[in-house]
Amino acid sequence: MINETPDPGPEKLLVGLAGQQNAGKSTTFNMLTGANQHIANYPGVTVDKKTGFYRHRGVRVETVDLPGTYSLTSFSLEERVARDFLISEKPDVIVNVVDASSLKRSLYFTFQVLEMGFPVVVALNMMDVAKRNGTHVDVSALEHRLGVSVIPTIGRKRQGKTELRDAIWDTANRKAHNPLCISYEELEPAVESLKNRLDESTLTENYPTRWLAVKLLEGDSEAERIAGEYLGKQCEELKMAARIRQDFEEDHYLNVPDYMVGCRDRLATDIINTCVTETKDGRDRVTETIDKIVLNRFAAPIFLIATVFVIYQLSIVKGYELTVYWWPILAKLRAMIAGVLPSAGILEDPYVRSMGLWMVDSANALLNYIPIFLILFSLIAILEDSGYMARIAFILDKLFHSFGLHGQSTLPYILGGVFAGGCAVPGVMSTKGIPDERSRMATILTVPYMNCLAKIPFYTLLINVFFAPYKSWAMLFLSTVTIFVALLVAKLLTSTVLKSMETAPFVMELPKYHPPTLFGVGQRAIERTWQYIKKVGSIVVAVSVCVFTLLQFPGISDEKQVYFEGEMTKAVGTFQTKIAQTQYADRFKDEAALVTMINVYNDFKTAQLNTKGAQASKALSDKFKANYPEHFKFIKPQKDKDAKKVNKALRGLVSTRKSLRRQIKEAQIETSFLGMVGRSLEPVTQWAGFNWKINVAILSSFAARESSVATIGVLYQQGADDNKSLEDRMEAEAGEGGFSPLHALAIMVFFALYPPCLATTIMIKVQTGSYKWMVFSMFFPTTLGFITACLIYTGGSVLNLSGIQMMGVFYAAVVLTTVCTGLFKSWKRKPGPLPDLRQEPHPL
Repeated sequence: MINETPDPGPEKLLVGLAGQQNAGKSTTFNMLTGANQHIANYPGVTVDKKTGFYRHRGVRVETVDLPGTYSLTSFSLEERVARDFLISEKPDVIVNVVDASSLKRSLYFTFQVLEMGFPVVVALNMMDVAKRNGTHVDVSALEHRLGVSVIPTIGRKRQGKTELRDAIWDTANRKAHNPLCISYEELEPAVESLKNRLDESTLTENYPTRWLAVKLLEGDSEAERIAGEYLGKQCEELKMAARIRQDFEEDHYLNVPDYMVGCRDRLATDIINTCVTETKDGRDRVTETIDKIVLNRFAAPIFLIATVFVIYQLSIVKGYELTVYWWPILAKLRAMIAGVLPSAGILEDPYVRSMGLWMVDSANALLNYIPIFLILFSLIAILEDSGYMARIAFILDKLFHSFGLHGQSTLPYILGGVFAGGCAVPGVMSTKGIPDERSRMATILTVPYMNCLAKIPFYTLLINVFFAPYKSWAMLFLSTVTIFVALLVAKLLTSTVLKSMETAPFVMELPKYHPPTLFGVGQRAIERTWQYIKKVGSIVVAVSVCVFTLLQFPGISDEKQVYFEGEMTKAVGTFQTKIAQTQYADRFKDEAALVTMINVYNDFKTAQLNTKGAQASKALSDKFKANYPEHFKFIKPQKDKDAKKVNKALRGLVSTRKSLRRQIKEAQIETSFLGMVGRSLEPVTQWAGFNWKINVAILSSFAARESSVATIGVLYQQGADDNKSLEDRMEAEAGEGGFSPLHALAIMVFFALYPPCLATTIMIKVQTGSYKWMVFSMFFPTTLGFITACLIYTGGSVLNLSGIQMMGVFYAAVVLTTVCTGLFKSWKRKPGPLPDLRQEPHPL
């Protein structure tokens, strides 16, 4: 008798999660992996690569969420990424997430996955939606027809998680698989013949030969490239596929791809007839009811604008109110870091301390907006999960066509920040899906006008300083005027430099509405905010070091240095004279002791600014009294008359010192390399209302947009030891320098139209393959933005308009021009039936 030890199975599994868009793939991924997720990019592309892990029956399961696609062809970037992963990584199991409420449409993708020969588990998701629509799916019958495990799930409610995990484990350990084989009817002998020939080649080691045979007969370019690479471009297999295709098309007057689509469609119809029962009319009445309102011809634009307004009201206005509680935490962090750095000098600080605090201040100026981004990203996630984000593309499609753009330009604009919080880099990358070159180029060149994540802190800063009573309206202006400008620029480009390029039609699908889940919304908001924090911790800090260096050298002249030192010596002498008759006169004759006293005094006053309430103030006093018993009596003298005299003299000395240190910093910045460039531009930029500090901030923002606020945060300061918020500092200095809301408006509009950041310009070069377009993407927006800023500032000054008045005038002019341009285009177009954009996509 032989004792056989059962196979323990693999120690780890690789699972690919594949499916069409809007099938609930992300919720299924979250259900399987929970919080154990990592987000990166696939090598060489900006498509998200979400990887998650979980343990089941002692096995570590790595789950990769593939991009949502309608097919596994090579037409789009997402399709290519999904197919390349399946072929190169060879996952142990493919979980095909399908929409139970639209099963027939989902089966087209299922057939292609089965054809690749992988072990498959079908996650029959959205069972609740199917039930609500009166759709009943016979799961057992569907399993029998497909030859794979079918697990009913409701991803957003985490129903079916255990069953799906069990099915993945069972499928991975199953020795034999007998999935459905799609018959191509009259072409089936040709498919088998070509498959048998491919079985004899070296391709069998890396590719499923039946799938490759089907793709070669369809004339798939990527399949032909693979065959040519392995077997030679003139190989018999390619000739055989071309010959079969030609003979079939001559005999049937129908091309092979369309015939194969028909075969799949007939098979899908047969499966639906045997496995699905409709107890109602099969329509989603909830979706239809909502769409009657939000997609109404007259109500849709109003609803869209209202949605944007609510987003900014909740995120920017209400979110900014939360920074009142968040800023003291950042200030305490700064104080902690300042405590471990070398102590401040009496007039100038050690270089390590100066650079360290500069980096902290640069980061804090941006980290202060974390509450805003958490709310903003949560709201955007709600729009995505609910299905309304796709409606935005539907609403804007006709508008885009009037300006030479394509319906698929919507996604790049959304990724670029059509609301806010996007990034131009993935926006430019996603233009690969636009089929016609003219619209694609116009989209690439106008995506940077959107309100990317990095622009929001700068807008928020200026609005809270100069447009505080009109916060909501100012943010609505910025969020929508950039769209109008992008449309006008797109129209200009497609009518001139891009006019000779071709166009193509647009096909899209609208998903059903789904209630978002708290876990999904919160997780995405935290992920995106964390990406923002990482960017602050890397790019912004690195840029801040470069800017700091450029602002330090060559330094102030020896004459000014001697002057400032002399003024400080006078101030110390005055202090010594005032306390000469006290018992503490000898204690402060030593400069080191005097510097220590000044630093302790400043630390206490700084901490006091961030302390709220009598109890907290008492706790702060007790802490400093315990840590600095010999110094505290001069900070808060009680009945000691001599200590009161020292306190009064000390306050005068600290005030003089702060003023001198501020003058030194200003002199140092003005004479620095970056300051000299900013000053040299002032004769030109003054027409737009830019001073040299704004020039410096704009120059630093080319490397990364976030650097603008970080640079301003340090340029606009009232003293080396000031720990006030950036808004307070800028408002105080702006009031002294006559900086007005009209200046701020011109700056914001220029910043909105300013050339894309360094990373985006590089991506434009990659996407266009041309340095010419990369240079054009920098110089054209600069010219346009500067002319516009000059018209706003100079025009507003001549007309004696306030900032908010000029904002209204400019907005009305842009909107009117956009509307007239769109109407002129529509008037010229010949009337005809409009395409139904809500129909299901063609089953590739």
